[in-house]
Amino acid sequence: MKKNKLVKFFIFSGVALLFIAVAPLSAQTPSTDGAELAELTPPADEKTILDMVRAGGLAMIPLGMLSVAAVGFIAFNFYAIRRSSFINDSVIEELDEAVSKMDIDKARDICVTNPSPVTNTFNCGLSQIRGDKLFPVAIEKAFENASSKELTGAFVVVNYLSIIAALAPMVGLLGTVSGMVKAFNSIAAEGMGKPEILADNISEALITTASGMAIAIPAMFFFFFFRNRYSKIVAEVNLVLGRLYSDLLSTAEL
Repeated sequence: MKKNKLVKFFIFSGVALLFIAVAPLSAQTPSTDGAELAELTPPADEKTILDMVRAGGLAMIPLGMLSVAAVGFIAFNFYAIRRSSFINDSVIEELDEAVSKMDIDKARDICVTNPSPVTNTFNCGLSQIRGDKLFPVAIEKAFENASSKELTGAFVVVNYLSIIAALAPMVGLLGTVSGMVKAFNSIAAEGMGKPEILADNISEALITTASGMAIAIPAMFFFFFFRNRYSKIVAEVNLVLGRLYSDLLSTAEL
């Protein structure tokens, strides 16, 4: 289910980036004062981002894939890394009431019908209760194992942004090296008589570097943003689970 949503975010990101790529970079209207000058000057070709991508050469293909992935992961994490995705306050209140009455069957039903990292983890702890007997060590171990499984999955998706932020400048640098090699080869073969060929190669080198940095900077920013948000939510999840566990033990001792 989560993978399907992630694929949808990737498709949406690809369509959005394609729409931006085909839009003109600028649509300047000559001012009244410059109208006379504009009539005398031949109109310059309007370039789109897609034209810039073509000028960047083969290195722009992996950079384009990284940009789609970055936008997709950012959009998905805005959806997934939310407090409401981990903690449902109304469900926690129902669990509190069931635990205070030592109604374990009802607590299990609440966990099963309202799946979330908190309820899934708490249900694993409840599974260690046999009849009226509680085994605190077994319950704590079940909490540890279940919370590791439930909570680390969300951070894996956040961590992909860090990988993209590290890879994009490296791919851009590869394109830069390729462009400079072509520039020097053109000088060796043609001399300095055809500056347009040299300009195309240098343009390829600069575009790939700029594209790599343009992908890496927002990817790194949002990695730290979602990591901090995730850490805050995990701390609150642990507090909720600790309180439910303490209530369970104190109620069982009465």
